[in-house]
Amino acid sequence: MIKDKVVIITGASSGIGEATARLLANKGAKVVLGARRDDKLKALAAEIAREGGQAVYQVLDVTKRSDNDDIVKLAKESFGSVDAIFLNAGLMPSSPVSALKTDDWDKMVDVNIKGVLNGIAAVMPTFIARKSGHVIATSSVAGLKAYPNGAVYGGTKWFVRNFMEVLRMESAMEGTNIRTATIYPAAINTELLDTITDKQASEAMRGLYAKFGISPDRIADVVAFALDLPADTTVNEFTVGPANQPW
Repeated sequence: MIKDKVVIITGASSGIGEATARLLANKGAKVVLGARRDDKLKALAAEIAREGGQAVYQVLDVTKRSDNDDIVKLAKESFGSVDAIFLNAGLMPSSPVSALKTDDWDKMVDVNIKGVLNGIAAVMPTFIARKSGHVIATSSVAGLKAYPNGAVYGGTKWFVRNFMEVLRMESAMEGTNIRTATIYPAAINTELLDTITDKQASEAMRGLYAKFGISPDRIADVVAFALDLPADTTVNEFTVGPANQPW
């Protein structure tokens, strides 16, 4: 059941995170919204409240461990506990390795890898203590196969894949009942393309998304499906994308 579950969502100010927040709140979840843009979060939380939902928000930079700790604290203070976390914040500044966009490489490692680790570190003590919890993370089809211009981006998303699978196995072995679900989206229309600084890579990706891209609502539906599963059942991987995209 989704109703009354307390769900933290990172990257909640737009795209997949925003769509998921709206859907889960509509289904009765208590959503805790985190992202860097205060104005976007404030407007989204207010809209959810107007529609009868429950939402709180806090500015969150996933690269800062203290910010992650603070949003878990907010969830507990506002709603009593945490049932699930959706680790959704991410960057995709794709480029060929030869372009040597090392600043972009560092940003992807900080957000896509360290951001996930910080979120996990913040919420795991609660999940372990209560012997239940659900971790959902956004990887990418680039976390399943290699693509030109995606050496570093894909590497960060492969990390998410491996980390989540080991977390699932260890939780089962340790009896903490922490379930995981990793989502591998293909072309989903979000602000992700705005992070690409390489002109050629940006043009190629924008052309791809213009042709195939589908709504982030499709991913929100998958998150809701995962959260709605019985407590004794885990579907640990979802590969999702446009039916007409040969990803």
